[in-house]
Amino acid sequence: MAEHDRFFRDRDREEENKFEEQIVQIARVSKTVKGGKRMRFRVLVVVGNKEENSVGIGIGKAKEIPNAIRKAVNRAKREMVKVPLSGSTIPHDINIKNGSARIYLAPAVQGTGLKAGGAVRMVLEKAGVRDIVSKAHGTTNAVNLAKTTIEALRTLRDPKKYAQERGITVAQLFGRQE
Repeated sequence: MAEHDRFFRDRDREEENKFEEQIVQIARVSKTVKGGKRMRFRVLVVVGNKEENSVGIGIGKAKEIPNAIRKAVNRAKREMVKVPLSGSTIPHDINIKNGSARIYLAPAVQGTGLKAGGAVRMVLEKAGVRDIVSKAHGTTNAVNLAKTTIEALRTLRDPKKYAQERGITVAQLFGRQE
């Protein structure tokens, strides 16, 4: 039985090392109840695996910060998104709206770097994107920007696979003549 436990403990440690975690925001939130206010902590975490180009965000709430972080990390690992990359950037530009947050992501040439701010930058870093240009419009709320960025990455399509599904070449997909 002890060997069985050791196996799972080692496997969990290896899995932990694959993922990079970053805390985006810690907020103290309160709920008014009959006896006064009940304080809790809300934590927004980004978890990514640069080798597999996958990223996820999670929100955790608890009375203590470590418990909230643990909950957020577990939720982020459950909701990972695989990001199709074209070299060190995304395959095509995308403009997405989620609530009041609007984000524009555009591919950039190698060496441009990560031109993004705040929560958008953290999500893209953990996804393994090295060259990109982005612009966020509307809200500056970190939670909404992170959710919108994840939604944008989820809707990205690999041009080669997409052209193959449609039975055309990549050149035809982008409107170029052969």
